[in-house]
Amino acid sequence: MSVVHRFDPPDRFVAGTVGEPGARTFFLQAREGRRLVSVSLEKEQVALLAERVDELLDEVTTATPTLIPAMAPLGLVDNDPLDQPIEEEFRAGTMTLSWDSTDERIVIEVYPFDETLAATEDLTDVAGLLQEAEETPPEELLVVRLDSGRARAFAKRALQVVGAGRPTCPFCGGPIDPEGHLCPRANGFKRRDP
Repeated sequence: MSVVHRFDPPDRFVAGTVGEPGARTFFLQAREGRRLVSVSLEKEQVALLAERVDELLDEVTTATPTLIPAMAPLGLVDNDPLDQPIEEEFRAGTMTLSWDSTDERIVIEVYPFDETLAATEDLTDVAGLLQEAEETPPEELLVVRLDSGRARAFAKRALQVVGAGRPTCPFCGGPIDPEGHLCPRANGFKRRDP
């Protein structure tokens, strides 16, 4: 049997991090009352989820007469740290995003990372494993349903969290550590401030 962590709607749903830039762990965190679920994921997954939430809301706005805010309402902006304790339920793998037109809510489903798929190098094996994965329910699943205002607020915060990391090198685009940066465009030499 699957454990489904369902929040419809959550009191709070945010992306956040633990750790210093360059060594941060990213989390999605949903809270309803005293129930708290934290799911770890990659920085790129947070960025893509936030971008796709905004894109989906923009598409819904143009396709239907539904009133959807163009930006996060001020009263819903959440800049507080992640709730404690942060205990990872599972590591995120596949995520799905959809619009429920009946309730006018975004539905985010987060499935656990499947190590058997990630470790498979033979493409014929992957096809069989994908079919098997579709037939077997995941051990855990996070389902979050958000109204459009809360979804915009989630996306805004998530993009801010992603952008709060190390600055990027203007020459190579790589991250600049506090100790310095070996830029490949400078043939391995550290760039100095002029």
